[in-house]
Amino acid sequence: MTDPSAENLPFCLPLPSSTAIEVVGGKGSSLASLSAAGFPVPDGFHVTTGAYRRFLLVNKIESELIAMARPELVENAVSFDPAAKRIQALFDQCSVSEEIVEAIAGAYRKLSGNYLAVAVRSSATAEDLPNLSFAGQQDTYLNVTGVEALIGSVRNCWASLWTARAMSYRHQMEIGHGRIYMAVVIQRLLRAEVSGVLFTANPATGEREELIVNASYGLGEIVVSGEVTPDAFVLDRASLERKEAFIGEKERMVVANSDQGTRTIAVEQTRREQESLSNSQLNALASLALKVEKHFEGLPQDIEW
Repeated sequence: MTDPSAENLPFCLPLPSSTAIEVVGGKGSSLASLSAAGFPVPDGFHVTTGAYRRFLLVNKIESELIAMARPELVENAVSFDPAAKRIQALFDQCSVSEEIVEAIAGAYRKLSGNYLAVAVRSSATAEDLPNLSFAGQQDTYLNVTGVEALIGSVRNCWASLWTARAMSYRHQMEIGHGRIYMAVVIQRLLRAEVSGVLFTANPATGEREELIVNASYGLGEIVVSGEVTPDAFVLDRASLERKEAFIGEKERMVVANSDQGTRTIAVEQTRREQESLSNSQLNALASLALKVEKHFEGLPQDIEW
């Protein structure tokens, strides 16, 4: 249930200002730490868990949400799908109070006016924690432009805490639904030519002497979501030299629309057959990734770039 101390939380904070997971969530905490340390993190701000909690309080739905978050038998299988549909309908009926809108709009305009394209990223208070994997369970929205669209995306991120997948995972891990809150990270959108994920330990084998880079054309969500077969590069940790390379099909890429949102387009056949990163780019990525790992006390990292 709502913590009374949350009443004193500001609704928005500059990106480097807080690494408290209970305030900015797991993803927000990691990005804040990197930004404050001078790593190349796109500028932005947090919509804190205080805003989410005030949203619940003003609309008087927190107890109702927890009561709704119950599994049901659907075709002889336990499912949270019916609960998720009811909860989404409940969120659709709720409004974001003017005080929250004004706080988000003010922080957004400080970035660069009213029409800056941003990425809107969910940051739950249980993300990026040891022995838990909430990756991909909550929503991200890319190329969001304007205050109205931004507020809608933030509310959708809050609602994504209550997807069937997220509730099912919490149920399996015996995490109470009332113990998790949602912050949102707003960052300038980078219109990437190539993007992907770098692992500072081999995720398949656990090998610490290898770095794995997955890369594809366009915005990185298509790689993170597994919707495309990316290039995969295996690098030696000590020398940063390439040990192996596997050319993925890279048949599609996600790009920003001219006005709002994204679209998926086909990649030309000749580009599909080419490596998406040069050796110098791989070396630069690997060097930066090892600095990130050192910053986080040597723990293996998976880094979106």
